[in-house]
Amino acid sequence: MTTLVRRHIADHGQSTGVMIGVLLLILLGTLRYDNFASLYNLSSFLNYNAMFVLITMGMCLVIMTGGIDLSVGTVAALSSVTAAGFSAHGLEVALPVGVLTGLAAGALNAFMIVIMRIPPFIATLATLLAAKGTALVISDARTVPVDWASNFTQLGMNNVAGWLPWSMLLTVVVGIALWLLVEHRPLGRVMLAAGDNEDTANLMGLSSGWARTWAYVICGGCAGLAGVFLASGFGAGQPLEGLGWELTAIASVVVGGTLLTGGRGSIPASVAGALMLGLIFNLLNFENGLGTFNLSAYWQMVIRGAFLFIVILLQVKITRPLAGD
Repeated sequence: MTTLVRRHIADHGQSTGVMIGVLLLILLGTLRYDNFASLYNLSSFLNYNAMFVLITMGMCLVIMTGGIDLSVGTVAALSSVTAAGFSAHGLEVALPVGVLTGLAAGALNAFMIVIMRIPPFIATLATLLAAKGTALVISDARTVPVDWASNFTQLGMNNVAGWLPWSMLLTVVVGIALWLLVEHRPLGRVMLAAGDNEDTANLMGLSSGWARTWAYVICGGCAGLAGVFLASGFGAGQPLEGLGWELTAIASVVVGGTLLTGGRGSIPASVAGALMLGLIFNLLNFENGLGTFNLSAYWQMVIRGAFLFIVILLQVKITRPLAGD
């Protein structure tokens, strides 16, 4: 009975727990702070966290295959610079340029990992450095202002029905597409099989290399779109932004119950993990406003790292005994 309970927790408990956690944080914020449930806070929260939800969904696919992508933050920064540079041509040009920048970075990662057999940690670290350097070179190490006369900023600053940001609406569309991919398409099942045991997947005739390629390309595309949101929402391309975004994405995916070793993952649970982290810092900001303490952005990074460490320890403790069953 104990083994069955542990297995159920390992399979479903963490995903369910993070969703319950999100609801409890919302309830806490609503009861404790006067303006927490206001449309302004809701809109601001969704608009800002759309970027992190995007990179989390892309990271989920990569980790499902047993990989890792350390480049998502700098790729988003590079994409924000390229999108801002083309903003004078309007959203219809700048958005595809930003996304294509991310897709190119994802394809580079896939080439190094799948074709050249370079370990994901090393390959994506190289892409991280290359993307950061490229962003600094083409921007001359300065922010790149957008063209305010075009419609580019509408994506990051305007809302639907007065409260739902366009950025989050587009993120929801991407999320539904990726959920359908994982749950209802053969490619999604191959991604999971490749992460569970790549050699076995290949012996079964499954194209694990192709699945991993798609995972990294899609992850790059999500980072590229996040970069477009960054430039459109802040009014400038940010070559120095994105530091630590990969940590946020990994933490969100792990909180959602995806195993770092691959073979299991959930897009909705990963999204809930990203929203949970966002809610934690949103609550901390409200608490700052009450004067309870003064928590700087640097301390928020420390909290994020500690949170990830604790969750990984819990995940290992729950899943490790199952290996001997």
